[in-house]
Amino acid sequence: MGEAVVKRIEGPIIISKNTRDIEMNEEVRIGDENLVGEVIRINGEESMIQVYEDTTGLEPGIKIFGTGKPLSVELGPGIISNTFDGIQRPLAIIREKQGIFIKRGAIVPALLRDKKWKVDIKVNKGDEVFPNSIIGEVEETSLVKHRILIPPGIAGKVVEVEKSSDYRITDTICLVERADGKREEIKLFHSWPVRKKRPFLERIPPEEIMFTGQRVIDSVFPIAKGGVAAIPGGFGTGKTVTQHSLAKWSDVDIIIYIGCGERGNEMAQVLEEFPALKDPRSGKSLMERTILIANTSNMPVTARESSIYTGITMAEYFRDMGYDVALFADSTSRWAEALREISGRMEQMPAEKGFPAYLSSRLAEFYERGGRVKVAEDRIGSVSIVGAVSPPGGDFSEPVTSHTKRFISTFWVLDRDLAYSRHYPAISWTESYSGYLDRVSSWWESKGLSNKELRDKLMAVLLLDSHLREIVQLVGEGALPERERLTLRKAELIKESFLQQSSLSAIDGYCGPEKQYRMLKTIFDFGDGAEDLLKIGVPLFKIEELPVFSEIKRMKEEIGNDDLHKFDELVSRIEENFSDLRKEYG
Repeated sequence: MGEAVVKRIEGPIIISKNTRDIEMNEEVRIGDENLVGEVIRINGEESMIQVYEDTTGLEPGIKIFGTGKPLSVELGPGIISNTFDGIQRPLAIIREKQGIFIKRGAIVPALLRDKKWKVDIKVNKGDEVFPNSIIGEVEETSLVKHRILIPPGIAGKVVEVEKSSDYRITDTICLVERADGKREEIKLFHSWPVRKKRPFLERIPPEEIMFTGQRVIDSVFPIAKGGVAAIPGGFGTGKTVTQHSLAKWSDVDIIIYIGCGERGNEMAQVLEEFPALKDPRSGKSLMERTILIANTSNMPVTARESSIYTGITMAEYFRDMGYDVALFADSTSRWAEALREISGRMEQMPAEKGFPAYLSSRLAEFYERGGRVKVAEDRIGSVSIVGAVSPPGGDFSEPVTSHTKRFISTFWVLDRDLAYSRHYPAISWTESYSGYLDRVSSWWESKGLSNKELRDKLMAVLLLDSHLREIVQLVGEGALPERERLTLRKAELIKESFLQQSSLSAIDGYCGPEKQYRMLKTIFDFGDGAEDLLKIGVPLFKIEELPVFSEIKRMKEEIGNDDLHKFDELVSRIEENFSDLRKEYG
């Protein structure tokens, strides 16, 4: 049998012949340029290979070499603060060596081989170790301690171990003897196939809120650590800005941001902004606990498809260390479009809108890799997934959006009308929902904040407001009784002073739990007091003319997270204003 060679080229797909020795999902190299590919179908001695680089200029007869391993990522010190492409090539190193454009066949190790890391060894000779046992720690950045793990599938007794010192990632620091006598060398890094879930001991229900500092999310449609959420929205509704705010403010340990098929200028903005952002918890650069994966729309479509798996594999790795990880995918629609293009090249039967029939199962596999789990040694970690969805024309009935809804528990719908009226975040309170409301209520109660009751009142007011707005369009607001017009005013306060939030504001960009609770309680204290005034004959216009009415609208910008005592002063002024009206009309 001859050597494996290219038989036919169809865009990013190559049909090869004489590939009997190459396995399914194996990573291969094509031609003298060593283009990276992955086997996606085998039919006898012919194989179908998706190439993660531009195939322009390739010819039939070019040799193909198998690597003997599936498409994998390197997991070890050097991942944090780095920016990779969809197949984990480090973009900064490529830029230094080749310039700003990635040349074909750019084979660069994902992790630096020459750099030495100071390793604090945590095991001794004779210790029993298991998959995901921690054998050492590296201070990768000032914010992240990188825990060196026993790779999954390895367990036994430590028969040799190095002392705490400086090591390269390729150095062996530990020797583990299995029960069958086979010895395994443990280095500072290991590889893991991107399409294979990393194992864990037990899945735990997500019950602790992933606090984001965004009021419409935390107080109204929360997500738990280990939860999965989607942000669908049409062009210009603020998907990317919302994800940036979540990445900046979420109380997680590690952030992974995947720019999957987005426009180059948007991804360039991310690459410029993230290093400049300050971590609100430490005051240091946010990049010290962030990983960026950049795969823009002008990059090969097949690499766009793999970028999602590259990111989620890294997320699972840090989860196994016991960290809470948040993964932001922008956007899963572009990833699905890559699936559609590859499926078409493979001549598979298309399903709805041309997407492959397995679209729903691929989405399910991706979101299933989120969750809160027990890993090892009573260590618990989580992966929270927030995927942006870009339905064409804002049509939420299209396949990617409709299938995504089946596998996520929180749905933040971005409303075009809200966005065009400059109401941000443009999360619709009528179409959005959260499946974590009851689970995270205990977190609010542990802080002495009975949030659920206020949230129920908020939704009741907004629901009634929606109904009244329809009547107003027919007969005008003046035809409504004053009590119902007061409901419109309460809804106005909720929308403008609570749900609307500026990500660019130094004071309002992040809202702590106590401030969120006090803001909402102040609005309802005002509303309940106003209802009592209406009962004794006070006209609504008199209530609207009170100075505190406009103060409540401004409180989000005038009261900071460290100035909560100002709420007491505001409540006192509300009571004084109400007392004056009671005396006048009592």
